[in-house]
Amino acid sequence: MILKITRKNLHSGLAAVSASIPTKTTLPVLSNVLIEADGKSVWISGTDLDVSLRVKVPAEVAQGGGITVPGRKLQEITRELPDEPVEMRVRGHQLEIGCGNSRFKLNGLASEEFPNFPAIDFEEGWTVSEASLRMLIQATAFAVSNEESRPILNGVLWEIEESRMSMVATNGHRLAKMGVKSGSGGTGTAEFIVPPSALNQVERLFDGEGELTVARAANHLGFRSDTREVYTRLIDGKYPNYEQVIPKDNDKLATVDKSAMEAAVRRTAVVASTQTHKIKLAFEPDTLHLEAITPDLGEARDELQLQYEGGELQIAFNANYLLEVLRNMPAGEVRMSFKTAERATTIQPTDAELDYLCLIMPLRLVD
Repeated sequence: MILKITRKNLHSGLAAVSASIPTKTTLPVLSNVLIEADGKSVWISGTDLDVSLRVKVPAEVAQGGGITVPGRKLQEITRELPDEPVEMRVRGHQLEIGCGNSRFKLNGLASEEFPNFPAIDFEEGWTVSEASLRMLIQATAFAVSNEESRPILNGVLWEIEESRMSMVATNGHRLAKMGVKSGSGGTGTAEFIVPPSALNQVERLFDGEGELTVARAANHLGFRSDTREVYTRLIDGKYPNYEQVIPKDNDKLATVDKSAMEAAVRRTAVVASTQTHKIKLAFEPDTLHLEAITPDLGEARDELQLQYEGGELQIAFNANYLLEVLRNMPAGEVRMSFKTAERATTIQPTDAELDYLCLIMPLRLVD
């Protein structure tokens, strides 16, 4: 392999795949990135066996070929190089790098030792909008569970229909659900449970311009555009029936500015218990009272103006969960609905065009 590439293109390609390089591994090749040159471009790949990334960057290729070399070391070298063309040549299992007056040799492994990516037929997949997919990920992935006891909840449920797609995530105490119109076509309906680590990489690598293709093979899912590819293992199992936990009869309604409430909750939460993070909310006509009391620390009280319809209500929440939901709501006003202090609360943007709903289970008012 012999090629010439700009430092900027090499650095951007390495930065794109570096997130897939595991910090610790018993397989040395997983610490490497795969560099493959062909035609007028270079493919750079990385994997931790669960999530695999592959990006294409322009280059002047004199001789095709491939090699795997330590990814983080190559990234460090590239970061320090002057802004001049980088020449790369493979001799045996060694990559020679030249840029200006700088010369490096990195010991690598044969490209054949790099794990194969899943064989996925993208011709049988779905075409989706990058912008819509990014919106779904940003709105829901934060709500997944981190507990290993229920692995199904460690993933995001992604449902694709002919004219619509949606994502749902929950940890049993909070839930986030969003749907968007999707008329890009595909091969029928589908349902996947996708690890959030893979979705985070999709959000990071695809910039929201244009469309990408999504396809499945066995227990793997692939995302592909002209210059970016992401592959991930899927989580096996049946996702819980989330619709049955979304209340349909909440009759107490509060409308409040999202940013103002987020700020008030954040202030009050400063003195909340580090174990429960509990804050109490008291809703009255036109006013919301916020309170946190921790005996060995102190007290915090705040007030907020809002629109409220319904009888007076006192309810308690984990402040961290409430803040996460508010942080991911779009700017403007949000509508909160309640039934009792023990029933689930829903939070939605007042913009009727957005099919977005979050749910939070309350805490006990009295410990």
